[in-house]
Amino acid sequence: MTNRKSELETLRADLTARLSRYEAHQHREGGALDKDFEEQATQTQNDEVVDSLETETRSELAQIEHALARIDNGVGDECESCGEAIDPRRLQVLPYTTVCVDCAED
Repeated sequence: MTNRKSELETLRADLTARLSRYEAHQHREGGALDKDFEEQATQTQNDEVVDSLETETRSELAQIEHALARIDNGVGDECESCGEAIDPRRLQVLPYTTVCVDCAED
């Protein structure tokens, strides 16, 4: 369990750092848009990609926070849907999962 918890904490730190970079990009900390119209179009497209990546990262971070809270409450290895134990192999592949394979398929 502690190995999984430390892995989740490492993932959380990585995602938090990634979010900081996305936010810096969105706030134009690297400078304003280029004066060239074509370059502005490219930068705007990049903004849309970064927005999407930021949304995915926030979602994954929320899942990690939820899994860590369950671990802290002593129920991190139990499926939150059916209460059965989550297969350790599933937890190894997807450490922030909170449901067993059967419940995930439903």
